[in-house]
Amino acid sequence: MAVNRRYAVTLPGPVGAHGPPTVVVMHLTDEAAPGGGHIWTDSGGEWRVRIEGEVATVITAPAGYDDHQPLHAVPLP
Repeated sequence: MAVNRRYAVTLPGPVGAHGPPTVVVMHLTDEAAPGGGHIWTDSGGEWRVRIEGEVATVITAPAGYDDHQPLHAVPLP
């Protein structure tokens, strides 16, 4: 099965800030996720996620973000 190299992931605004969500493009890395699978990261390397189907599970996130909330991921061409 081919692995999609890019995803658009919807990130919530910072906790308590009541800001709008942000969509970030995540790129496939050569890293392996804990327990297997692939890791995707944003261009700045602040976000690292594991994506299965259309669900992104946060591995690392910037301070102030809820890293336990599953995020929506959409494959990009």
